[in-house]
Amino acid sequence: MTETTAPAARPLAIGPHQVWPPVVLAPMAGITNVGFRQLCREQGGGIYVCEMITTVALVERNPKTLRMIAFGDDERPRSLQLYGTDPEVTAAAVRIVVEKDLADHIDLNFGCPVPKVTRRGGGSALPWRRRLFARLVRAAVDAASPAGVPVTVKMRKGIDDDHLTYVEAGLAAQDAGVAAVALHGRTAAQRYSGTADWDAIATLKQSLDVPVLGNGDIWEADDALRMVAYTGVDGVVVGRGCLGRPWLFADLEAAFDGRPQRRLPALGEVATTMRRHAELLVDQFTAGARNPARGERDGCTDFRKHVAWYLKGFPVGSELRRSLAMIESLAQLDDLLGKLDPAVPFPVETLGQPRGRTNSPGKVFLPEGWLASRDDDTVPEGAELDDSGG
Repeated sequence: MTETTAPAARPLAIGPHQVWPPVVLAPMAGITNVGFRQLCREQGGGIYVCEMITTVALVERNPKTLRMIAFGDDERPRSLQLYGTDPEVTAAAVRIVVEKDLADHIDLNFGCPVPKVTRRGGGSALPWRRRLFARLVRAAVDAASPAGVPVTVKMRKGIDDDHLTYVEAGLAAQDAGVAAVALHGRTAAQRYSGTADWDAIATLKQSLDVPVLGNGDIWEADDALRMVAYTGVDGVVVGRGCLGRPWLFADLEAAFDGRPQRRLPALGEVATTMRRHAELLVDQFTAGARNPARGERDGCTDFRKHVAWYLKGFPVGSELRRSLAMIESLAQLDDLLGKLDPAVPFPVETLGQPRGRTNSPGKVFLPEGWLASRDDDTVPEGAELDDSGG
């Protein structure tokens, strides 16, 4: 793996928060809960965003949503992503965050490309309706600014190559008073396929005065350095690249500090990290639970999805992999991890390779007549979701 010289990066300024290294963990449904974020924070610095929270669920005090808004005692800044389509509901949700002191930073989701969101005009479809987008962002900023809570937005290039919105939306967000703008260099139609467009990220950086963050195809720490050098962005957003590799944040900190160290953990060290991850999830699910045994089982169940990512490229038999992905207790996990050969070296052939969701481009489902008028600021009917997390 070729190393890249660290660019002359500065701490990332998100309102009053100075963040070093300039790295943000992207919110991922079912992934970026308290346990996973703590595991990543133990590796290196940055901002670690919790799972997406829907504005309507927060306003309606949905019990599941309220449980999801949880942070570690030493987690600062506490970063919360909100999804909404109605400016009034979004403002009400932000006021709750501010009044209840639930977070130190609010990010607005305009990047989700999944059909259940775009077919209702939400997520990556919403910036096309530029007046509605501007109203929503301004409503959030106005509700958060009295308490000094910065608001940022995360978005995609647009709906597809014929309906790009990122520069206009970035300027509108800046005019509304956001602290930063993050761009995933793909359209909604691309989903997670193909290659991220770093030229678009560079264009947005050149167009805005507020900090710009780049997202897309950061699989290794040196990719982050290359993105900063190529686009001039103020920081990077990391999503799928850290799945099964929380030590990527140690690499990122070293890279931005100008240190050459990169982690290539042997299977024994990976097993230790897996055990730590499961333990943190069990702690999370056990906290406040009436039945600790149920909390352990739920934590282990939540861990199962991570097994394949941790073991990607390692020569581990299918039966052992399957057993690890079916654990119900930490004792069972310990027994199975003990069957791994700790001396097996890290599979370097997996470096730089995509992880997590990889799919094909597809049609973007939109509400009927959505593309007909860019200036219609009517709130899309039924676009508010009551299911936090994505």
